[in-house]
Amino acid sequence: MASPFLSRVALSSNTTASFSFSSSVSPVLPWNSSRSYTSFPAKSRRRIPVVQSKIREIFMPALSSTMTEGKIVSWVKSEGDVLSKGESVVVVESDKADMDVETFYDGILAAIVVGEGETAPVGAPIGLLAETEEEVAEAKAKAASKSASSPAPAVISPSPPPPTSSPAPAISQPSPPPPKPVSDGPGKIVATPQAKKLAKQHKVDIASITGTGPFGRITPADVEAAAGIVPSKPVVSNVASSPVAPVTTAAPSKTAAAPSNLPPPVPGSTVVPFTTMQAVVSKNMVESLSVPTFRVGYPVTTDALDALYEKVKPKGVTMTALLAKAAAMALAQHSVVNASCKDGKSFTYNDNVNIAVAVAINGGLITPVLQDADKLDLYLLSQKWKELVEKARAKQLQPHEYNSGTFTLSNLGMFGVDRFDAILPPGQGAIMAVGASKPTVVTDADGFFSVKSKMLVNVTADHRIVYGAELAAFLQTFAKIVENPESLTL
Repeated sequence: MASPFLSRVALSSNTTASFSFSSSVSPVLPWNSSRSYTSFPAKSRRRIPVVQSKIREIFMPALSSTMTEGKIVSWVKSEGDVLSKGESVVVVESDKADMDVETFYDGILAAIVVGEGETAPVGAPIGLLAETEEEVAEAKAKAASKSASSPAPAVISPSPPPPTSSPAPAISQPSPPPPKPVSDGPGKIVATPQAKKLAKQHKVDIASITGTGPFGRITPADVEAAAGIVPSKPVVSNVASSPVAPVTTAAPSKTAAAPSNLPPPVPGSTVVPFTTMQAVVSKNMVESLSVPTFRVGYPVTTDALDALYEKVKPKGVTMTALLAKAAAMALAQHSVVNASCKDGKSFTYNDNVNIAVAVAINGGLITPVLQDADKLDLYLLSQKWKELVEKARAKQLQPHEYNSGTFTLSNLGMFGVDRFDAILPPGQGAIMAVGASKPTVVTDADGFFSVKSKMLVNVTADHRIVYGAELAAFLQTFAKIVENPESLTL
């Protein structure tokens, strides 16, 4: 019976999150009649469990609300290393950042179950922690025995595959029944949520599948193999090498048939799987397609803002901070643009104005959040923004520092881009795309010509909650703040 032990996940030098350990028999357990206990005299009326082992399993932590699996970036410690409480053990890649995992316990890293570069579902064991040298061998044997109990996957086809022009993966004989997967308890199958979903979709008896994940856990690849379909996850390969014909079944499902309609890769190209971050960005962008959006553009004169920027730039204020502050002040006057529709049936008005700002980082995109941006003065806002960017590029952001935005700002003006549209992030009502300021010839009311700097601002909004007139009014307010920026420094 597993009981919770806590360890820490270092998100930065002074912040931590937690995940769970378990031991075969924990030091403190609730009373259970099935266990053996040592009794005290009757008048004390207490029973204390006998501690038999101090080997603990290190689980893959859930580092965000959307995380379903994690990737081991690197093991900071090696097998056999002595650990002290608070030391970093392993670096895990989550949806948005790499995070150092620390331990709450002194002990020895007895066995590494999931190696560097491998992934594991949230909650799956990734390593074993022993308390003494005597328990290291026991932990290694435990890890080896459980790994040995997870044989290579057997590909089972519901019907004989058609002949192919090139070698195909071996198909196992259907006569011998496959061994049952390791389970958490009687009648419970250990499988990832995605594996269960695929099994139901392809009408595969999940109880008959042999899991190949850590300690026999059934993975989506196991279900796809049992259904006789080609795994959907791409593998890094050079297309110039001899291609292998895919194995097809007599009656493939619609889901399995979809990849065959895609054109083959160009010869000489290389297929590279998404990183965890890229996969999350891809998923979010596809989800955004289901939201009915519209776009409104507005030209804004920036001469006064440019002059203010030159004054405050030596104090560490960036143009991004100025634009974020202006957007926050405008949102405070137009709460519907700061709202969101998450269930398709209601509005969610947000009490806080949290400006998420898109930042390009190596291998992806992240949106650090300036929380309560309308309430912070410009200089404090700029300092916070600098800290967030540094943490983002070091992949040390805490989950609430990138997933709590109520409105997003994307600025490509520094690249000379004059206009672009942005895709609405899930869970938000609007996103602003800001281009570069450019000299533009304008005429005044008397017909005199002059040259002014103009930038084009485009806002993409959720039409379920924001209407055209409301978005236009918001843009007018934003333009007034930018064109008369004295209020930004108050």
